Amino acid sequence: MHRHQTVLLFGPPGSGKGTQGRVIGSIPGFYHCSCGDVFRRIDPGSELGSVFMEHSSRGELVPDDVTVKMWHAHIRAQHGTGAYKPKTDLLILDGIPRNVHQAEMLEAELHILRVLHLVCPDEEAMIDRLRRRALKENRLDDAKEDVIRHRWEVYREETAPVLSYFSDEMVTEINATSSPAEVLREILGVVIPIQNTHFRRLQQEAGTP
Repeated sequence: MHRHQTVLLFGPPGSGKGTQGRVIGSIPGFYHCSCGDVFRRIDPGSELGSVFMEHSSRGELVPDDVTVKMWHAHIRAQHGTGAYKPKTDLLILDGIPRNVHQAEMLEAELHILRVLHLVCPDEEAMIDRLRRRALKENRLDDAKEDVIRHRWEVYREETAPVLSYFSDEMVTEINATSSPAEVLREILGVVIPIQNTHFRRLQQEAGTP
């Protein structure tokens, strides 16, 4: 089975994973997949959409089987259209795995090359960022403070332990409270060498000098 060559963007709600992932995904040779964006595009009237709305409106994680199923469907669709080329593109992934069980479910499919941990020492600043983003993007449920704080609790209890699934050598910490440009500079400093190594390996496989 082909394993997707992956850089994982990891961090609490409001840390900027999606923002940074979208920028990097616009660079040729990278493909960004945000599990949150995948869910938000689902028709809320569909069976999967109603499951997503039921859990997200309370700040809870969507059940593991539904999350992985939707991720699979999205990746297959993007591969089918040519938007994502698994052989050549590095996958920039955020929003999955959200717990250790999901990491175990995806281990056979993801070759995690590096985990970029966006660290947020100021939780209140991140909560305020989430509130302002929700109002700007008309995510009314996400603007509720009790929902935001519950999302942080879920992150601490269920998602943060995923870091222990990887070796310390695989995890690079980045201060997410720096300016977006500075965060991007630090991320690129990590992913560009990874992409260069990946590109050289592809050249060797193709017999290109």
